[in-house]
Amino acid sequence: MKIVRAQDFDLKREVEYGSAEQNAAVRQIVADVKLQGDAALLRYTEQFDRVRLDAGALRVTEAELQAVYDHVEPSFVTAISAAAANIRAFHARQKRNSWMDLQPDGSLLGQIIRPLKRVGVYVPGGKAAYPSSVLMNVIPAQVAGVPEIVMATPPATGGKEGIDPYILVAAAEAGVNEIYRIGGAQAIAALAYGTDTIAPVDKICGPGNIYVALAKREVYGVVDIDSIAGPSEIAVLADDSADPAYIAADLLSQAEHDEMASAILVTPSASFASACQAEVERQLAELPRRDIAAASITDYGAIIIVDSIDEGIAVINRLAPEHFELIVEDPLVHLGKIENAGAIFLGPYSSEPVGDYFAGPNHIIPTNGTARFSSPVDVDDYMKKSSLIYYSKEALLANGETIMELARREGLEGHARAIEVRLRKEEIQSDTALEGKAGAYDGDK
Repeated sequence: MKIVRAQDFDLKREVEYGSAEQNAAVRQIVADVKLQGDAALLRYTEQFDRVRLDAGALRVTEAELQAVYDHVEPSFVTAISAAAANIRAFHARQKRNSWMDLQPDGSLLGQIIRPLKRVGVYVPGGKAAYPSSVLMNVIPAQVAGVPEIVMATPPATGGKEGIDPYILVAAAEAGVNEIYRIGGAQAIAALAYGTDTIAPVDKICGPGNIYVALAKREVYGVVDIDSIAGPSEIAVLADDSADPAYIAADLLSQAEHDEMASAILVTPSASFASACQAEVERQLAELPRRDIAAASITDYGAIIIVDSIDEGIAVINRLAPEHFELIVEDPLVHLGKIENAGAIFLGPYSSEPVGDYFAGPNHIIPTNGTARFSSPVDVDDYMKKSSLIYYSKEALLANGETIMELARREGLEGHARAIEVRLRKEEIQSDTALEGKAGAYDGDK
């Protein structure tokens, strides 16, 4: 793991734009599924997953979902259930309600907040299975009140219809019962456009490979998507009060995800940097996924030496990392200076996997520096908002001329006249009413 000075460091980041060939392939798959529906789904499942299905086998049955508990350890069921409870409790605090505000002039302004009707969750089944991602996608949607949550995940490659049992148990524990054994770009297209078997959704969430990412980009606008996620990232700011073994383990916890994952240590201590460098090499040699982690550490990892903690914080804010650990003396003293990070972990016992699996905050976090302007997945991602305007006659009479002024300055005379016709009618009615009152008064005389 290379050691560099802050001024000499430039982080390489990979954005999921794909090659021309990959983009062309995805566009073809999406077009085929849009036009041919189930027939295209079955054809691509056989081509890419080497599994031959008929349309009736696309959906996982309730009996399959219950039987899968026989294929996982009871300890896993206990663990996933406990994690689900924590995640649900955290996200329950995020839910917002509709509101209305009655103005003194009789107008009513407000916001109506409703859940999306139908959401699709994609769960990958390639290099590794991530049951925790099922919880992180599904539970915020449930808290939001989404009535229909559907999951798509590929069958086991090589002729078997089965799906990773841990993924299915996580789905069952989260309360998902509409699950389809489809993967890749074809699954994203099916969720977006629908087929005879699968009804279309309003939003697609969940990570996947480059083809899934490009397919999500392709269907965006037909449906909403969560994001185009890049490789996983961790940045750690630590001083020599930290334990090098802890730091090395946390860096490797992200490096093992993917060859393009990035693991960065920032420290003001050169001796601590050297100790962490040696510890990374020692632990890497014993890591089961060492080939993946080694490629990540070599190509996208670094130890950055800075002159002070404040300079280190400036580096972190420029990186805007997905995961950020602050392991220094009195981390709370520095918390307010951290502007850009998807998730912030404070102190030596707040290791990144605590957030990945169990604490409760969502582990679907902005990557590729997008923490500068975006946020982790939360309940709001599964809700939509409508503005509410009930304008009283008194308010329109008081503000109509101002509204017309703004419309005409933008050259939109039709907008102005939509207000003017009301003002003029109210003036006529007001004049008529006054004349009527005057006539009645003259008659009395």
